[in-house]
Amino acid sequence: MTKKPLSTPDPNRKAKLEAFDRLLTIMDELRENCPWDKKQTMETLRHLTIEETYELSDAIIENDLEEVKKELGDLMLHLVFYARIGREMKSFDVEDVVNAVCDKLINRHPHIYGDVNAEDEETVKANWEQIKLKEKGNRSVLGGVPKSLPALVKAMRIQEKARGVGFDWDNQDQVWEKVQEEMNEFQDETDKEKQAGEFGDLLFSLINYARFVDINPEEALERTNKKFIKRFQYLESESKKDGKSLGEMTLEEMDAYWEKAKRI
Repeated sequence: MTKKPLSTPDPNRKAKLEAFDRLLTIMDELRENCPWDKKQTMETLRHLTIEETYELSDAIIENDLEEVKKELGDLMLHLVFYARIGREMKSFDVEDVVNAVCDKLINRHPHIYGDVNAEDEETVKANWEQIKLKEKGNRSVLGGVPKSLPALVKAMRIQEKARGVGFDWDNQDQVWEKVQEEMNEFQDETDKEKQAGEFGDLLFSLINYARFVDINPEEALERTNKKFIKRFQYLESESKKDGKSLGEMTLEEMDAYWEKAKRI
């Protein structure tokens, strides 16, 4: 394969390699000398890694780049921690991890490291899914979607993977018609159990539409969550200043504070 040269060589490559080597050295020292670090296993680190990932997500949503930098460091620490444990188990080392992902990136970017043409993002994504499917031994296209993903994110990944092999709507108007169809079916259903199923169908179709109009539904919902929290906390604090209690206020009184919060 022919590797295309970097358009802009990185003048700080040596410093970055030295920084990564420093992290590996500190990890080795902690693993060998710190009582807490010595006790950790992949299983004990797992929930901490998930927490760090969500903290990074929060920082990205809030556009707090300083916090993004810190959380990326925390996640990088976890990655080298797992690699160190893998070395102790004589299973893999950080070198194996990095080389494996490098090999995967080269193999899945034949338009960069090979002779395949891909002039747009959709072609790149479709090629990626096709190559990934071959790597996995032609198992189900959806087999790579983690079972433990939150349902909303899982729906996004399911739809993206299906699109990667051509199973998708032609345009957003068709998807919007499907949203309206699912809304009608939800409204017409009276059986609670069936209604829950129709509501799931409606959410799935809305996520599909968001994808067509280039909106990340998980991010959009999280922004709305944060907006609601900010406005509700304003309602709490301002009504308290006025000597009022939420449990004793009318909806009209609370809505007056809510409208003020929306103008902030």
